[in-house]
Amino acid sequence: MIHQYQLGGYNIVLDSCSGSVHVVDEVAYDIIALYEKEGRESIIAAMNEKYADREDITPADVDECFEQVESLRKCGKLFAPDTFAGMAGHLKEKTSGVVKALCLHIAHTCNLNCAYCFASQGKYHGDRAVMSFEVGKQALDFLVANSGTRRNLEVDFFGGEPLMNFDVVKQLVAYARSIEKKHNKNFRFTLTTNGVLIDDDVIDFANRECSNVVLSLDGRKEIHDRYRVDFSGNGSWEKIVPKFQKFVEARGGKNYYIRGTFTHANPDFLKDIQVMLDLGFTELSMEPVVCAPGDPSELTAEDLPIVLEQYEKLAELMLERDRADKPFTFYHYMIDLMGGPCIYKRISGCGSGTEYMAVTPWGDLYPCHQFVGEESFKLGDIWSGVTNTERQCEFASCNVYARPDCKDCWAKLYCSGGCAANAYHATGSVTGVYKYGCELFRKRMECAIMVEIARTLARKQK
Repeated sequence: MIHQYQLGGYNIVLDSCSGSVHVVDEVAYDIIALYEKEGRESIIAAMNEKYADREDITPADVDECFEQVESLRKCGKLFAPDTFAGMAGHLKEKTSGVVKALCLHIAHTCNLNCAYCFASQGKYHGDRAVMSFEVGKQALDFLVANSGTRRNLEVDFFGGEPLMNFDVVKQLVAYARSIEKKHNKNFRFTLTTNGVLIDDDVIDFANRECSNVVLSLDGRKEIHDRYRVDFSGNGSWEKIVPKFQKFVEARGGKNYYIRGTFTHANPDFLKDIQVMLDLGFTELSMEPVVCAPGDPSELTAEDLPIVLEQYEKLAELMLERDRADKPFTFYHYMIDLMGGPCIYKRISGCGSGTEYMAVTPWGDLYPCHQFVGEESFKLGDIWSGVTNTERQCEFASCNVYARPDCKDCWAKLYCSGGCAANAYHATGSVTGVYKYGCELFRKRMECAIMVEIARTLARKQK
């Protein structure tokens, strides 16, 4: 499957099934567009007619260009067939029953009252609660017992606001470290926080024990304080920004993400990214809001062209900052065109419900944090394991080829079919697609690939 687009001054051709990325001249771009529709003589005649007034493009050049396109086709780098559909289920069977990561809902409570919160201000449509050490310990034991031969295990302390149960976080990390060698495991912890309770103890602990921290900041003060308020309605921007700056400085400016959410209030989110950069942050993520249909924060059809333009301008800004030796990372533009994820990952996605699960304060298991509170998605618990095998099988068979709407999409082996939770909330099925999200993802991929092309060419020039 071929996808062609022009961005950043480049003519870009993607061959989805081979993973090849081509930067071509205008003649090759036009030939490739016609290659599967017309024969050689017709294509060459069309090119000679189109470029008849160009002295730098001769009929011999057109012939040579056609031969080069033909050569790329023969070696499997253009118009490669899709050979992966038959292996989709087989690949996922290889990791059946192996859990590699848990999202520990250490606190179903929060000290902020964010209006757009998909988790109902941390309660997940239920009661406020915090996880006990005993439940957390059993969750870690469950992970070890179900991780097979995997050595690296991942645990995210999540909420609500996990720092409202920080003592248990510390106890659980200490317990995990005490059993690592015995079981030949290596725990990697992450912490997601709104920042209100950050102090020196939190900073020292996280910098010692957490491989990554996610810090929630929506950018501009007026945007952040529109939604991220306490229970008295007061904004949190001025309280958390100095703490985030201190936190990031103490981490040496590495292994963190400033994670924002953009909504109908700020589809022009590049302004928020610029504020983050001005504050000294360079590891950034800006996510579209996840909310119920009709919510005031929901992104609308009118917002879509604005958001797509913002992604293009973001790519331009990244390259400008590269040239000024002030680079920054944007999570959704991180892409490896040389190595990339393996085909299993490209087909299967995040592994929610199989390799990755969320654990509530009571020890219940859910496919991921966005399903917590949806009782029909409860998989079991950390003592008995997965008992809702029918639901888990649904996730086990959830791959890009299980989604009919993905069949003809050029980006399917980049997104792996997208987020099951977004699909479910948009369509009522985990094998559906969230079409608005698809539009955003395709634009992000076009921009990310263009940025990587520009960076690769710049390195070669140096």
